[in-house]
Amino acid sequence: MQGLLVRVGIDSTDGCWNAPVNLNTGKFAYVTITEEKPLRAGFERLYDEVEAVILKFKIDMPRHLKGVRTHLDPDFLNLTYGDQGRRAKQIGQLGSGNLLVFFASLRDFKTANLVYALIGLYVIDKIASANSVPPDRWSENAHTRRLPGTTDIVVRARRELSGRLDRCIPIGEYRDRAYRVKRELLEAWGDLTVKDGYLQRSARLPAFRDAATFYQWFLKNEASLLQRNN
Repeated sequence: MQGLLVRVGIDSTDGCWNAPVNLNTGKFAYVTITEEKPLRAGFERLYDEVEAVILKFKIDMPRHLKGVRTHLDPDFLNLTYGDQGRRAKQIGQLGSGNLLVFFASLRDFKTANLVYALIGLYVIDKIASANSVPPDRWSENAHTRRLPGTTDIVVRARRELSGRLDRCIPIGEYRDRAYRVKRELLEAWGDLTVKDGYLQRSARLPAFRDAATFYQWFLKNEASLLQRNN
């Protein structure tokens, strides 16, 4: 088994905001990055769609996001994930049965502290070029809602084994001047291919050195996986 750790979601580098989380319950709002590329007519998704979820945390959605297009990816309702360029090539080397594990930089709605946490997991079913997706399925992923480039791919996950976490699993801590995976988790997972569990966006995705060991750890958490975005 192989697996990649994928950072997703709005944060200070894209959207200038972090989605809220309640650390006491693990409940979180899933809010994606901005969409800046040309879209097919009638396929845009807006941040306004998640405003009601954000309000459950007794905070308002930032005014600068209202009416703005969002890049809804991964799409947990349709169990898809798209990517492009070097990352798409890296993901494309994975076969059916391997893992994509999603994490995000959230902000605790009570303390305002950053929380790096797992928010979803896919067991891969199929991977295809975005340009090969038929029109009746364009709505199922951000990379087919937009006009895809030549390197864009769409991953489809196995429904019974994949989805958004009902409650996030915190994994990060601040040490050595950066946010990193907690040392005890690196040991429990069998380590990652990035130095000391470094958690930042990058052109190359961190890989699990022992994805089967990570997956066994994940299953022991008995996390509920939901096939919806919020």
